[in-house]
Amino acid sequence: MSESSKKVADLEEGRRLFAQDCAFVFSLVRIRDLPPAALPEVAFAGRSNAGKSSLINALTNRKTLARTSNTPGRTQQVNFFNLGNRMHLVDLPGYGYARASKHKMQSWNALTRAYLRGRSALRRVCLLIDSRHGLKPNDEEIMAVLDKAAVSYQIVLTKIDKLHEERLKACLTNTGKKAVGHPACHPDIAATSAEKACGIAELRAALAMIALPA
Repeated sequence: MSESSKKVADLEEGRRLFAQDCAFVFSLVRIRDLPPAALPEVAFAGRSNAGKSSLINALTNRKTLARTSNTPGRTQQVNFFNLGNRMHLVDLPGYGYARASKHKMQSWNALTRAYLRGRSALRRVCLLIDSRHGLKPNDEEIMAVLDKAAVSYQIVLTKIDKLHEERLKACLTNTGKKAVGHPACHPDIAATSAEKACGIAELRAALAMIALPA
């Protein structure tokens, strides 16, 4: 199979996977409440304003699957979604800025880190970075946690429709330089826009490789 034919086949596999029924399964606020792992899991992590819920909705082509808001920090639990009985999508509480008490923020951060460090079913973490701001120190802290736990993660730039071409190129270059030396970081940086559907098909194809066979 030629490289172009393989790309077409991969994109189609991603399209078919994310066209499956996707439904909310459960939420948890304590790591000890995690159920036994039944499916491969892909988690979405990032700062409170990175656009995790919007990206999940775009991937699954649903407007309200994951709750979105203009107020950073609305996701306060670990939320699981079943994608066609082939994969769990996991929406994690955001870290960084949120309109919440310091105690709540500490609780969410502890929950997120405990999940990222200790879940055997976790096959990939999509680490969302707002392309307008690039990697921040707390993003790099999470990268260090994932490196130490040997959890594969991929940097996903979001909101690229808000940038001119030159700024996007600079963001990709700077992010790539900072990712060098992180052993668990996937070499490909995904550039996406949930609003304009940029990069969504390619990210679906990459994640389809992790799912259980149909």
